[in-house]
Amino acid sequence: MIGDCHTAALVSKQGSIDWLCLPHFDSAACFAALIGTADNGHWSISPSEPIRSIRRRYREGTLILETEFDTESGSVTIIDCMTPRNETPDLLRVVVGTRGQVRMNLELVIRFDYGSVVPWVRRTDHGISAIAGPDKLSLRTEVPLRGEDFRTVATFTVAEGQKASFDLTWYPSHQSEPLPLNIDEAIQDTQNWWREWSDRCSYHGKWRDAVLRSLITLKALTFLPTGGIAAAPTTSLPELLGGVRNWDYRFCWVRDATLTLHSLLDAGYHYEAREWREWLLRAVAGSPSELNIVYGLRGERRLTELELPWLSGYENSAPVRTGNAAFKQFQLDIFGEVANTLFQCRQAGLQPPKNEGEDVAQSLIEFLETAWDRPDDGIWEMRGPRRHFVHSKMMAWVAVDRAIRSAEQGWISGDIARWKTLRTTIHEQVCREGFDAALNSFVQSYGSKHLDASLLMMPLVGFLAADDARVIGTVKAIEANLMQSGFIGRYTQDPDVDGMPHGEGKFLACTFWLVDNYVLQGRYEDAVRIFERLLDIRNDLGLLSEEYDPVAKRLLGNFPQAFSHVGLVNTAINLSRGFRPAVGPAAALDSR
Repeated sequence: MIGDCHTAALVSKQGSIDWLCLPHFDSAACFAALIGTADNGHWSISPSEPIRSIRRRYREGTLILETEFDTESGSVTIIDCMTPRNETPDLLRVVVGTRGQVRMNLELVIRFDYGSVVPWVRRTDHGISAIAGPDKLSLRTEVPLRGEDFRTVATFTVAEGQKASFDLTWYPSHQSEPLPLNIDEAIQDTQNWWREWSDRCSYHGKWRDAVLRSLITLKALTFLPTGGIAAAPTTSLPELLGGVRNWDYRFCWVRDATLTLHSLLDAGYHYEAREWREWLLRAVAGSPSELNIVYGLRGERRLTELELPWLSGYENSAPVRTGNAAFKQFQLDIFGEVANTLFQCRQAGLQPPKNEGEDVAQSLIEFLETAWDRPDDGIWEMRGPRRHFVHSKMMAWVAVDRAIRSAEQGWISGDIARWKTLRTTIHEQVCREGFDAALNSFVQSYGSKHLDASLLMMPLVGFLAADDARVIGTVKAIEANLMQSGFIGRYTQDPDVDGMPHGEGKFLACTFWLVDNYVLQGRYEDAVRIFERLLDIRNDLGLLSEEYDPVAKRLLGNFPQAFSHVGLVNTAINLSRGFRPAVGPAAALDSR
C-alpha cells in the first residue's frame, strides 16, 4: 500500500498498481484490476525481459515503496509513493537504473467508475490526459507514450544511473490542470513528512519495527480531513476464495474505537487519538436510538449496499459490493465502545470540547437503561435473526460501568446509585444466561451451544478477572473449538445464526485477543509464541489483512486491515509491559 491519508493504492510485486480510488478512499476506482481483470484498470511498469528476482521494501519510517527487479541484463528499482496532499492527489513512480541496462514495458489502462467507464484519452505536451464525466487524470512523463486498443503503452530502456519519472494527477474535469511537481523534491518532501511523523513513536520495545509499520499503516488509513480511520482501503476482497463474504470496508467502524484509541495513545500519537475521538463525537451525534455501527469517512450514515456485476471479483470471488448494509443493524456493543472510548480519553487527559463528551455519555446511558435487554445483530454483523449475544450484553455493562466511573470522577452527572443497580443486573444476567456449565464456557448467545471469540474481550474490558474460573474455561473452550494452527476463528458457524454460507479464514484480531488473555493469565511463553506466529504471516512489507487461511497459508479479506494492525500494536505493548489485570466487575480497567 502507498497513500496520502486521503486514499491509497495497492501495488503488486510485479509493479502493477491494481487498485486506486480517486480522489478519496470511498470514491470510485480508476484502477480496479484487483477485483476484476486487467481491462478494469491498472498501471504496470516492469522489465520486458525475464525477471530473476524481486525484492521490495519501504524506506525506513515511511510509506515510500521501493521494488527492485533483477534481470540478466541489469537491475532497476521502481520508487512508488503518493505525496502529502495539498489540493489534488499525486501518484509518483520513478524507475531508477542500478546495474547494467534494462528494457521496460509500461501499460496504463484507465477505467473510471470501478472499471466500467472508458475515458477519452488525449495526448498533451508532457504525456496524456484522460477524461470521463467528473473525473480527469493527467500523466506527465518524458517517456514517449502511444495508444493501443484503448490502452496507453510505452517501451523504454533505463541504464545504470538513469531514471524515468511519472506523475499521475487526478482533478475535477471542470477545473484546470494542477501545476507540475518537481518529482525528486516531492519524494524527498514525502520522505521527510513520514519520518517526522514516525519519529514521534514512543514505543521502543522488542517488536518496534513491526509496531511502527503497523502505526504507519493506521496513519495511512486515516482520512485526514475528518480524522476517521478507514477499516481498509479496499472492497470485496474475499474472506474465502470463491465465497460470497465480500464486503466494502472503506468506512469507519465504531467497534474499533476503543482499541484504536489505545494503540494511538500508547504509542504517543495523542493528536491522532484526539482527531479520532472528535470524529467519533461528530458521527454519533443525534438520537442514541439511531446510532450506527459503521459510518462514512465524514460521518455519513447511509451506506447503501450495491453489487457491481461487471466485476468478476478477486480470483473470481463474486459478488463485488460497494456500500455496506450493516449500517442498518442494531448492535448493543457500540454503546460500550463509545462510552469506553470517551472514558479512556478522559483518563489520558483528552478533554472533549464544550461538554460534548458529557452530553453523548449521558444520552447513551439514558437510552441503554431501557434498551440493554433487547436482542441485537452482534459484533460480527450477523445477517440472521437477532439474538441476545453475550458480547453485546457485556459491552452494555461496559457502557454503564464507564458512566459510573465518569460520574464518580465528576466528569458527568447522573444517578450513580441507579446506574450501579443496572450494572449489577446486567452482570448477573450475563453470568447466569450466558454461561454453559456443561461446556464450562460462556457461549455466543443466551441458550446457545456456539462459541464466540469475542468472549475473549471479557477480561480485557474488566467484566471478569482473567483468573476467574469461567474465563479460564472459556479460553480453553475457544482453544479447543475455534483454534487451528494457532489462529482463532470468530465463532462456530451456523447459517441459521449468521445468515450466510459457511466459509472464512481465521480472524487475526481474535488471535491477538487470545495473546492478550495469555498475558493476563501469566502464560507469557505461550503469548510470545502465538504473537510471533502472527508476525510471521505478515506479507513481505509487514502488512496484514483481516483473516488468514492456515491451510493455504495466505491472507484473506480486505487489505491492509486496520483492526489487525491495531491488534498487533496493542498486543506488542501488552507483551512488553504487561496488563494490570482487572480484579473483578467493580475494578477500573487501565489497559494503558
